Amino acid sequence: MSFDLKGLVETHLKEASALYAEHVNPRFARAMGLIGFDRRFVRARGAYLWDEQGRRYLDMLAGYGVFNIGRHHPVVGQALKDFMALQLPSLVQMDLPVLVGLAARELKKRAGFDMAHVYFGSTGAEANETAIKFARKTTGKARILHATSAFHGLTTGALALNGSKIFREGFGPFTPTDQVPFGDLDALKAALSKGDVAAFFVEPIQGKGVHIPPPGYLAEASRLCHQHGALFVVDEVQTGVGRTGRFLALHHEEGVEPDMILMSKALSGGYVPVSAVLMKKPVYDAVFSSLERSVVHSSTFGKSNFAATAVLATLAVLDEEGLTERAARLGALLKDRLAAMVDRYEFLHAVRGRGLMIAIDFGPPKSLKLKAAWKTVHALSRDLFCQAITIPLLEDHGMLTQVAGHGMNTIKLIPPLVISEEDVNDFVKAFEAVMDSLHRFPGPAWESLLRIARNAGSMKARAS
Repeated sequence: MSFDLKGLVETHLKEASALYAEHVNPRFARAMGLIGFDRRFVRARGAYLWDEQGRRYLDMLAGYGVFNIGRHHPVVGQALKDFMALQLPSLVQMDLPVLVGLAARELKKRAGFDMAHVYFGSTGAEANETAIKFARKTTGKARILHATSAFHGLTTGALALNGSKIFREGFGPFTPTDQVPFGDLDALKAALSKGDVAAFFVEPIQGKGVHIPPPGYLAEASRLCHQHGALFVVDEVQTGVGRTGRFLALHHEEGVEPDMILMSKALSGGYVPVSAVLMKKPVYDAVFSSLERSVVHSSTFGKSNFAATAVLATLAVLDEEGLTERAARLGALLKDRLAAMVDRYEFLHAVRGRGLMIAIDFGPPKSLKLKAAWKTVHALSRDLFCQAITIPLLEDHGMLTQVAGHGMNTIKLIPPLVISEEDVNDFVKAFEAVMDSLHRFPGPAWESLLRIARNAGSMKARAS
């Protein structure tokens, strides 16, 4: 019996949307169709995607930050081929896999902060679930703090730390948590002062909206946690592996003392689901406190030599190609060129970011005609306006982008770190053209939005 992957894809490619709608998620398929994102991509390499017509797209989304080293990097691909050719064992479970140990050593060395041990899992959500469990065991306390606008995953425990109502609605009750404003040390201190907090979970730069805390916030937050007997847990799932111009976003600030660092997404070059919880010795000793309890927490795929191979090869690529430094340089270039447009366009309010993690904020205009357009679109849907940017960027310019979060007038750029200066120039030109079109009302961009709104309303009516 043979399995023909190429033939399978070629035979069924044209029915991809229908297959997904029938067997996976019909409402998501409809949403993608409404905004013209139901493309059939057939090839991917580096920072680019190609559709079935051979059109090339610049990927400014990178799988939500998975492909830091680009898609299908040949070094990682070859390492995994070598693994299979050597028929190396993986997931024996009753063994001590060498490549897993090497991957843990590399992560500890790069992270710093005197991390003692590494627990491997499969996803960022699993890393957060693990850290919740470890924090409770270490401190003997139950309550967890998280920040407004936080995103730590969508499994039940991680969902309790989610700052967005739309993700939480209907899935409670949750594990005991409290929310504090991101960047507000007084609020954090007040919440910690009750003495019942196991840990404060925080992203060093928030993924939803690319919110950057004030200088010194992370260091003082870690000090306050330790003063009140709580752990300081840093979620680097999206910000890690060079994304912000340092290996970890934590490395931008002095004096931070994390107890656990959580990583995933870009850790394997996008080839294998893998996550890591780096922890200080007191956390490890509290959880794995004896020989009998040495397996008190584990994951079926946590001892994967195959995943560890991808991690090691990804880290080697990051070094050899200088991608962390590249993220800092090209991120600054892209941010500065976009920020220079703020005074030219009424809808464009702010640009912020660090490395190749950039947010573009939009807001109400000053002129009466554009104000009317803004109010009309927002009356129809809070999520509609940014599609006037993402749709033409994709359709007219071959640039894949997306909104930063539900109900936000923000577009987030998290491209692969392998993008070139030419790619930056191309994106800036495309964005400028879209801004020019958007500031003409009435015009094609606004007509497209209203058509989407009408179609969405019609679908909603039929569904009800």
